[in-house]
Amino acid sequence: MASSRKSQQSPKIGKRIGVALSGGLDSVVLLDTVCKTQAANKHPAEIWAFHIHHGLQKPADDWFIFCEKLAKKYKIHFDFRLLHLGSESTQGNVEARARAGRYDALAELCAEHGIEDLLLAHHQNDQAETVLLQLLRGAGVAGLAAMSEVRELKNGSAKIYLWRPLIQQSRVELEGYAKANKLKWIEDPSNQDIQYRRNAIRKQIIPRLEKIQPDAVANLARSAKVLAEAQSLLDRLAKQDGSAAIEQSGLKVKPLLTLAQKDLPAANNLVRYWLKSHGLAMPSQERLASWWKDLAAVKPHAQLEWLHDGLKLRLWRGLIKVSQEQVGEWEFKKLPASSKTLGLPAKWVKEAQKNGLMTLQPRAGAEKIQIRPNTPRRSLKNLFQEGDIPPWQRQAPLLFIDGELIAVAGIGVSYPHLVATGPRVLPEWSQESF
Repeated sequence: MASSRKSQQSPKIGKRIGVALSGGLDSVVLLDTVCKTQAANKHPAEIWAFHIHHGLQKPADDWFIFCEKLAKKYKIHFDFRLLHLGSESTQGNVEARARAGRYDALAELCAEHGIEDLLLAHHQNDQAETVLLQLLRGAGVAGLAAMSEVRELKNGSAKIYLWRPLIQQSRVELEGYAKANKLKWIEDPSNQDIQYRRNAIRKQIIPRLEKIQPDAVANLARSAKVLAEAQSLLDRLAKQDGSAAIEQSGLKVKPLLTLAQKDLPAANNLVRYWLKSHGLAMPSQERLASWWKDLAAVKPHAQLEWLHDGLKLRLWRGLIKVSQEQVGEWEFKKLPASSKTLGLPAKWVKEAQKNGLMTLQPRAGAEKIQIRPNTPRRSLKNLFQEGDIPPWQRQAPLLFIDGELIAVAGIGVSYPHLVATGPRVLPEWSQESF
């Protein structure tokens, strides 16, 4: 992400609404209706227009300028993000990466500006196209339910709700509104390129379906709504079936296999629900079958690892867990003078940092540390096992000062180096998942 340019308007106190603004017909109509609706309210919400600059086409700068000027015309706030997607040949499907990057960027903007409600301009035709795309992929009920009218988008601890107020409106209706209100918008030339599947469906398939069935678009969108209701019932069933299998730390294999032997479709539904709760994509039938085969053959307490949706699913001690690649750093938390917590002498740590005596090293396999008084130094292997720490969470670098092991993430700090008085700090491993 590049840094963003923010409007110079001073923020107002009160509810805020975000509107995703691409500059196309749909988002321009949405912005116009939102601004007019809020202007008519006695206590209007503060409106922010968010533009995502993909940088994939030469006119992208012009679209950005158009959106910024439009925000000024409506006298609302404006902010943007620049995505760096690279080339299609080196980084895979541009459509998928752009879509994922767009949602991440919008979530960042909402979190930055304290916005909980973000409005998107998807309409009935978009919904119909999504249903057909999911059918071609062989999707199940969750996929065919397509886009919901409202859903939660996570960004750290911030709660953001995505709203699609135009989802029941057809593109023809939006065009009629735009012409009646003399709105101007930008036509994206890439929307004409039928090498992209969605464009091919929009330009070639939908028109033919409408000749066969005039209400094809509305009917497809209606089917998506019915399937969304069916999916909510399947989720409710999964919660019931998963009462003995789902826990905060993972998915318990034993009751899961018992359910699979009794009712495989119910077990498949439970696995899909559990994956969805972690924000992961739905697995294919072939992948599910492969997982069941692996689980049936694995020995008790054995380890197993699957790669799914860019993350690793790991079986350890009878639990399936989602394991993210992790990065982090050692930070030194300053302890208050009145604290009774033991810590490292602050002066000693500062001098070690200044003189290059502080190092981070990977495990070699024979390290030992004393973490409690009146106890011997013990191997990290034993401490990790006693702490019930999964193997993939034992990879944080060890903290050394002047050649001595000082701290181990998940285990603790070397007791002989701790003091009870004077300025002191406590090393903590700050971890970030991606």
